[in-house]
Amino acid sequence: MAVVREFLLPDLGEGLTEAEIVRWMVRVGDVVAIDQPVVEVETAKAVVEVPCPYGGVVTARFGEEGQTLDVGRPLITVAVESRSPQDTGPADAGAASPDGESGSGNVLVGYGTSGPAARRRRVQVLATAAAPAVVAAPAPAPAPVPSLVADDRSAGPVAVISPLVRRIAREHGLDLRALKGTGPDGLILRADVERAVAAPAAETAPAAPAAEGTRVPLKGIRGAVAEKLSRSRREIPDATCWVDADATELLAARAAMNAAGGPKVSVLALLARICTAALARHPDLNATVDTERGEIVRLPAVHLGFAAQTDRGLVVPVVRGAQTRTTDELSAEIARLTEAARAGRLTPAELTGGTFTLNNYGVFGVDGSTPIINHPEAAMLGVGRIAPKPWVHQGELAVRQVVQLSFTFDHRVCDGGTAGGFLRYVADCVEQPAVLLRGV
Repeated sequence: MAVVREFLLPDLGEGLTEAEIVRWMVRVGDVVAIDQPVVEVETAKAVVEVPCPYGGVVTARFGEEGQTLDVGRPLITVAVESRSPQDTGPADAGAASPDGESGSGNVLVGYGTSGPAARRRRVQVLATAAAPAVVAAPAPAPAPVPSLVADDRSAGPVAVISPLVRRIAREHGLDLRALKGTGPDGLILRADVERAVAAPAAETAPAAPAAEGTRVPLKGIRGAVAEKLSRSRREIPDATCWVDADATELLAARAAMNAAGGPKVSVLALLARICTAALARHPDLNATVDTERGEIVRLPAVHLGFAAQTDRGLVVPVVRGAQTRTTDELSAEIARLTEAARAGRLTPAELTGGTFTLNNYGVFGVDGSTPIINHPEAAMLGVGRIAPKPWVHQGELAVRQVVQLSFTFDHRVCDGGTAGGFLRYVADCVEQPAVLLRGV
């Protein structure tokens, strides 16, 4: 006989609580193997394929492409062979398999499994893809009752399970006990909180014009960017300083390095190497602020993020341990992450944990900017386009390759002297790359 297994949208890690269905990879009636990817979803961090821990015949899909699902909601149901007469009820991804063994445990490709590889195998099913048998599936189990979690130590219990929902409510001073949830069993959803936040503004706002413009939902990567930048503006007292630098010698040094053969070194890699050297001299800027404890946390390793524009929006891949890498190694890793970002293959781990960001907005043909700090980091270096401009060089007017550098920093972490010293060292290295060799 067969038993229907319900696979729920798994915990995607990094505090993510929802995902948008990008593309279904199976249809109802398809036969799937254990750990076969069944759906492609987009989170606030990346686009990932979700494998199903069960093998069998797909009996149902939940959600359409473009729809957002919360973690813990059903994705698909699969009819699998049951070798035990007692095993007739549905189970979630973490329950035992029909033959008494637990499922594969895989939730995301590359995220490992809770069981040994030897226990993964294709489950034999009574139906086939060509002529699936009619399976008498038991009625699905009712949705789990949400945990009653206190929003704070003094508040009463509220029907909410999402940390994101609690955080949004806390940031807007909203009492969750006063809300009526629209989710299963009265569960308070993110949409409920956002409606409550917007309600006071809607009461006082003027009437909207008869013809409204196009509305684009703030979700996925765009929504994550909006939330992070808004939080940065709310929490970080930032300041910006900038300087023009003659990058002619930097470009000449790059040309000489690339003329020697081997992999090409990018300008961004040279700037990344300069950043790690500058942070070694000014470690106060490789830091974050712990607002709850009122402390500045200086970080030992430089995990260098760099802004990359993709078809899905702005992402910031992170080069781990950048302070230990050579210029060639930095160039190779930046190239790898950039390609993965454009293809939508970056993992959440490759998009989080940065300690300092390098933003090369010069690729858009602009000279200057005042970038917003990538929360919870303490600083960001912005680089404009390198363009020929009049410049006084060795006492004479000449045409040189000039770049504008801007440096935005958290004023809680340091004062202008430290920020100015950092930016001046970066400019000196751009103008005279040999400066990097001093003290090495």
